[in-house]
Amino acid sequence: MPTISKAILTNIISKQFGRFASKKFPRPIQKVINNTYKDMMGVNLDEFQDITHYRTLNELFTRKLKKNRDFPKDENIFISPCDSLITEASQLDKEKLLQIKGYEYSADELLSEFIEPSIKERVYDGLYINFYLSPKDYHRFHVPFDMKIVKAVQIPGFLYPVNFKYLNKVQNLFIKNERVVLECYDKNQNLFFMVLVGALNVGKIVLNFDSRIDTNANIKVTRTYFYGDKNLKKGEELGMFKMGSTIVMLFEKDYVRLLCESGQRVRFTDQIASVKH
Repeated sequence: MPTISKAILTNIISKQFGRFASKKFPRPIQKVINNTYKDMMGVNLDEFQDITHYRTLNELFTRKLKKNRDFPKDENIFISPCDSLITEASQLDKEKLLQIKGYEYSADELLSEFIEPSIKERVYDGLYINFYLSPKDYHRFHVPFDMKIVKAVQIPGFLYPVNFKYLNKVQNLFIKNERVVLECYDKNQNLFFMVLVGALNVGKIVLNFDSRIDTNANIKVTRTYFYGDKNLKKGEELGMFKMGSTIVMLFEKDYVRLLCESGQRVRFTDQIASVKH
């Protein structure tokens, strides 16, 4: 009987978990499931509906804020797109960056061959931030800056966990995992990328502006979507992860200065970078 590799097994587990998390159980059972998850993971619901509001575990994962958070209106300030832990925030060494201390990987490979080489080269020696969303975190992510998206690249791959245990043992983890690359520009044509990385138990990465992008769905080839000028405003909801995951942001060289650091916990709306003048 053929064996199943650990990498393929993570995709199978994620799909099976996704089915469980999407199932509506009788309310008394669902309440137990939700409370068990809340207690095990340390979920804080102060800004959200009561636990009994969520009819599935997925609804709890992807819970919406009851009211919008305030954020800096200064047009030169980037805000955190999510509630997360910053695992790394630093400068690329040409096209190399860290998934975690001691584990380098390539921005070229992360962004894929479907981003033009001349575009990728603009982030060489630029700055980057890795945001890790744990299972307890708010799972929706938002627009960090007034921007337009010109291209999205959906890259199939595995669904390794993206926690510290796996970051410390799986080389090129972000490159191996399924991901969506967003090529973004500000009003002055300054470039940054948002890379949404799938992980174990992430049944879907949902993007509000394009329902065609369907992750963890047996897609075998990379797909590219072009938008021209898909303009989005800072603070808008951009999409959601169905459980924990990672966002990597890469900025072109000499574009921004960081207002955050490795090991810092941030919330959506916190300041993370400012545009250089």
